[in-house]
Amino acid sequence: MSANGLWSKRKAHKARRMERAATWIRDRRIATGDIVAALEALLEPGDRVALEGNNQKQADFLSRALARVDPARVHALHLLISSISRPEHLTLFEEGIARKVDFAFAGPQSLRVAQLLEDGKLEIGAIYTYIELYARMFVDLTPHIALVCAAQADASGNLYTGPNTEDTPTIVEATAFRQGIVIAQVNEIVDALPRVDIPSSWVDLVVVADRPFAVEPLFTRDPRHIHELQVLTAMMVIRGIYERHGVTSLNHGIGFDTAAIELLLPTYGERLGLRGKICRNWALNPHPTLIPAIESGWVESVHCFGSEVGMEDYVRARPDVFFTGADGSLRSNRVLCQLAGQYGVDLFVGSTLQLDADANSSTVTLGRLAGFGGAPNMGHDPRGRRHSTPAWLELATASGPLVRGHKLVVQLVETFHKGGEPAIVESLDAIEVGKKSGMPIAPVMIYGDDVSHVVTEEGIAYLFKAEGAEERRAALAAIAGATPIGLRADPARTATLRARGVVAFPEDLGVARLEASRSLLAARNIEDLVAWSGGLYKPPPRFKSW
Repeated sequence: MSANGLWSKRKAHKARRMERAATWIRDRRIATGDIVAALEALLEPGDRVALEGNNQKQADFLSRALARVDPARVHALHLLISSISRPEHLTLFEEGIARKVDFAFAGPQSLRVAQLLEDGKLEIGAIYTYIELYARMFVDLTPHIALVCAAQADASGNLYTGPNTEDTPTIVEATAFRQGIVIAQVNEIVDALPRVDIPSSWVDLVVVADRPFAVEPLFTRDPRHIHELQVLTAMMVIRGIYERHGVTSLNHGIGFDTAAIELLLPTYGERLGLRGKICRNWALNPHPTLIPAIESGWVESVHCFGSEVGMEDYVRARPDVFFTGADGSLRSNRVLCQLAGQYGVDLFVGSTLQLDADANSSTVTLGRLAGFGGAPNMGHDPRGRRHSTPAWLELATASGPLVRGHKLVVQLVETFHKGGEPAIVESLDAIEVGKKSGMPIAPVMIYGDDVSHVVTEEGIAYLFKAEGAEERRAALAAIAGATPIGLRADPARTATLRARGVVAFPEDLGVARLEASRSLLAARNIEDLVAWSGGLYKPPPRFKSW
């Protein structure tokens, strides 16, 4: 065997696949109606397939086509997918087309994932953070086939993703540069692209989809559903964390509690004189609830994981704030924004389904395998950080020549879910789920030793100030309300912790509970957000109430 043949096996294997599919390929294009036959020719049993199915943008034409291949020809695929979010993603496992999955999030399909796992039809490699999953695509999980989507392609096969670039560049690069096959579904083929997001040399095949790819408005929260406990919590966060620590760069998770914080900045935050002092630089999708803060001059920059349906014109009109191309559209990038949220910001704040007495948290509960998304990427103290900011140094609890700061990792949790189920529990369901599923470690989302603050409607536990694990538990119990954890709190111990500033109730922060009203929100419904945007925000029809 020649030296060239010895070291070019992957290239030769790719050529054989492409030759098998030659009947259905014309000038690197596959006709829309030929996609299933082409996939059957290109795929082999056991292939690793990277499917672009993140929590917003979906290569749904390709995923629907993949679910129609003959299981006798294509089976036991290993699916690499950031978000299991469409029904056909799991149909692949029910039909035997796929067997194993590595993923990060499965919110919309979490119940079905749990059932298929229990039925033995689905095997989980691991539940990842986004960056972790993509990192392995460059190491030992390089895809044989990548199925991605873009808004447009030109005759040469260059791709324009528009505002929803998201995962596409990373998946394509991991595949194309290790002799994998990249197939892109596009909405249309045009003569000239507004900009080139993916060069044609990275793309093998293009197919025009039967309809535009699906995009979910995942980050839209209607202010009508924000209740007064969330307003109270938001007031405490602004006063007791953002103001106290001088937080200027941050990431918000998605939820009504963080939406409340965004909507209080132009009202409550303004009254406190905090504009220009906090919340200037964000790693965040273009949340509609951030519009009032942007319009009020609070926000200097926003780098986005993805786009948001209806925010395209608003983003285009605010290029000083958002990262936009020469064509005016947003350039999002999930991996780079995850890295920005991990290393570039001082604070992460998010919610969870369960929190235990040591502040470990998870969104994996009994009967529901929701996964983590990007929370573990951003919701930890990155030990590789080497730049200093006042907020980061504020959390240093030691002194000496080698002192280092700590990222602010904040968990928001109401003490009880709807229906009276406690959110603060003795033991995370994730432990039992991990054991039943044969996972080597429990699927914990954020580990308690990374958490610096926990906020409930009762108050704030400044866990970074606690002296030892036992005192951390006492601080968390002090704000755990009537949950079993909270009922263990010793009033005298709580008083001591309050005196030392390890625990703060609203009155300790100068927050009046009776003032926590929806009237403080800068926008109280979607229509108000449209008005703040000057009509540039065009919400999806399901969010319109006028």
